[in-house]
Amino acid sequence: MNSTYIKPEEALLKIKDGALLIHTLPAEHFKKIHLPAAANVCVYQVTFLDDMRTIGADKDSVIVLYGSSNHSLDAVTAAEKLQRNGYRQVFILEGGIAAWCTAGFPVEGETAEGDVDPATLLPSLDGEYQLDTGASVVGWSGRNQNNKHFGTLPLKRGHLIVHGRSLTGELVVNMDAMENINLAGDELQPVLIAHLKSDDFFFTKLFPTATFIIDQGEIADNPNRTTTNSLLKGSLSLRGATKDLDFPATIAIWEDGSLGFEAHFDLDRTQWNVIYGSSRFFEHLGMHMVFDQISIELRLILQGRDIRA
Repeated sequence: MNSTYIKPEEALLKIKDGALLIHTLPAEHFKKIHLPAAANVCVYQVTFLDDMRTIGADKDSVIVLYGSSNHSLDAVTAAEKLQRNGYRQVFILEGGIAAWCTAGFPVEGETAEGDVDPATLLPSLDGEYQLDTGASVVGWSGRNQNNKHFGTLPLKRGHLIVHGRSLTGELVVNMDAMENINLAGDELQPVLIAHLKSDDFFFTKLFPTATFIIDQGEIADNPNRTTTNSLLKGSLSLRGATKDLDFPATIAIWEDGSLGFEAHFDLDRTQWNVIYGSSRFFEHLGMHMVFDQISIELRLILQGRDIRA
């Protein structure tokens, strides 16, 4: 679907002729900076089309949409939504607020000198962070050819140090507090947990914790906020064995400075001597066959503070 782009000078003429001017970004952005006479209808809202009708836009209205810059598809997406729903006179301010300001036209709002931080890349994260064990969790999932079991493992302690692009630290998982979710309420649930804690699997009586030492982690160049933007790399000690482990993760940062890590990966349990049910080590397994790969879902929340205290 083709969109009609117009320059700031053309947009100004259409606005003077009575076109509806629409700021397609969220309300907090509109508060900071917007074009004079613009209405705020955020394209990210699922109610976008209803909100357009609420401000009086109909399918014959002349509408000028704008977003932040040529790097964002905000206004383009809004135009596509409107055109798919029969709006016939939709125009996009090419280059958005950035182009408008470059052309020397006025803006309003708390930040009147130019557009605000687009918040697409992570800022500098240098600092020392302590794991919030109450908000952090390890999700696990194990499978065989007929079934899947999944649950959680709590984290006992952990910290992370960020220096430039370098990540170092430690995470300690409480293996003896393993929980199962999918068999909740079933009489087989305690049987499964006891089996997983036994010497068949993780032998938590002798090895109650697992420790991941991060000594070669790194943040990507130009780390985008919504994709995998870091690599956690180091060694995992589990059931008495220590092996290298690395996996991609996504770092998020909150306004209070705390960090969030999300990661999803598979690991081969047999590398850590967890070999029960593996056809690489046993024959004639029958119903006792268990796939080697365990899926891990990691969610970490870390608060910035001095870990040496």
